[in-house]
Order: sequence, then structure tokens, then C-alpha cells
Amino acid sequence: MSRRRPFSRVVRSLALAVVVLYLLVVVGCAAVQRKLLYFPSHEEVSNGRLEPWIENGESWGARRIVERPSAVWLVTHGNAGQAAQREYIVNLLPAEADVYVLEYPGYGARSGDPSRASFDAAASAAWRRLGELHPDLPRNVLGESIGTGPASQLALDARPPDLIVLAVPFDRLVDVAAQALPWLPVRWILCDDWDNVAALEPFAGRLVILAAEHDTVIPTEHALALARSLPRAELRKLPGGHNDWSRHVAPHSLR
Repeated sequence: MSRRRPFSRVVRSLALAVVVLYLLVVVGCAAVQRKLLYFPSHEEVSNGRLEPWIENGESWGARRIVERPSAVWLVTHGNAGQAAQREYIVNLLPAEADVYVLEYPGYGARSGDPSRASFDAAASAAWRRLGELHPDLPRNVLGESIGTGPASQLALDARPPDLIVLAVPFDRLVDVAAQALPWLPVRWILCDDWDNVAALEPFAGRLVILAAEHDTVIPTEHALALARSLPRAELRKLPGGHNDWSRHVAPHSLR
């Protein structure tokens, strides 16, 4: 009996150590989760087609302006990089449309910190501003990757988009995170979650979902689940992956 007791104490001590270590990992991941979710860049980017989008002296992103626009588009890009690097998306939109690529807080030259709240607020403010600039034009939005979250939230606006295009989207961000990190209690600790299904359920406009068949960042099943939840959505399957989906869309074809 005397030998068993020390052994049982060792087992209990090891179990306690494992639990404590796991809790430390959970707390650590919770503390740095936004650094694991958002990857802004702050580069000086210049190209021939996009110009800075400035409002009241602050960078709001990049834009392409045409002489007589037939429509206006807002683009909410993915979680890495910055707005000025999204010329490849602009090239997919109609050549006769004005296009505004939103810069998120904490990205590029824009002040602030990345979060769901700051992304949604920036998208909402940009949407209102485009309504002021183009009150009589159709207004559309294209969301890419994590940008499908704030793009979908615009469906709840008092003046929702005429057309929403979601490229490599998710249904619910927490479901993507839980699949990627099954050993973490993601549903308890994720502070920035978007539920695209709930946001888009009441949307009466046109909705297009671009699902990349070889997406390993946001597995394709999440785009397909989103489409199943929204029967009126137009689902287009692309042969590419998460980071090259745009190569499989014809120029100026998203309309």
C-alpha cells in the first residue's frame, strides 16, 4: 500500500500539471488570438489603376474612379495585406463601375486596431459614404475571405446592397476556427466571430457565392454550407484555392 500511494500521487501530480499546462495554452491563445487572425501590412504600394481613398484626411483605402460610373462597388478584402494590394479584385469588376477597396483599422496607413467591431464599423461608414457620393447608382459589395463577414453585415443595413458577392467565404467563423483548432475550446474564447448565415437570411437582393474547390484555409465545405443555408444564393464553384481564386474568374465578369 505504501508503494501505491506515492505512485497515485505522481499520477495525480502529472494530471494536474497537464491540466494547468493546457489552461495556460488556452489563456495564451485567447490573449493573442487577434494576432493569429489579422495580418495587416503597412507598405507603400503604388500601381497604375488604384488611387488613395482619403476621407477627412484619413486613409480609407484605395479606389478606382471612372468618368461616368454605372454602379459603385465596395470591396472588403481578406485578413492579410492591405487595400492597395487588391487590384486583382478590382479587375474582376465591371470596367464602367467605381470601385472602393476598404482599408481596415490597423491596416495600411489607417489608424486603429483590427477587430470585428472595427471592421464592421469601417464597412458601415464606408457604405454610408458611398451612398452620399452615389445616391442614384446601384451599390454592390464584394467580400473576400474574412471580409465576407463585414460584407454580409451590410445586408442588415437600412439600404442593403443590390448585389453581394462573397469570395471564398465562411458560414460562421467560429465553425472554421473550431475545425482548425479542435483541441481548443474555440466557441468559448473566440472574441471576433461573424455569423454570415444569420446576417444574410433576411437579405432579399442578389447573392453570389464563389467557392474555391481546393480551399485549405477556409475549407470549401463552409462556402457550401453557406449556400445550402441560403437557397436563393447563386453558387459558383472555382477550381482554385483560397489565395488564387481570382485567377479563375474572367476579368470584369462579376456583375
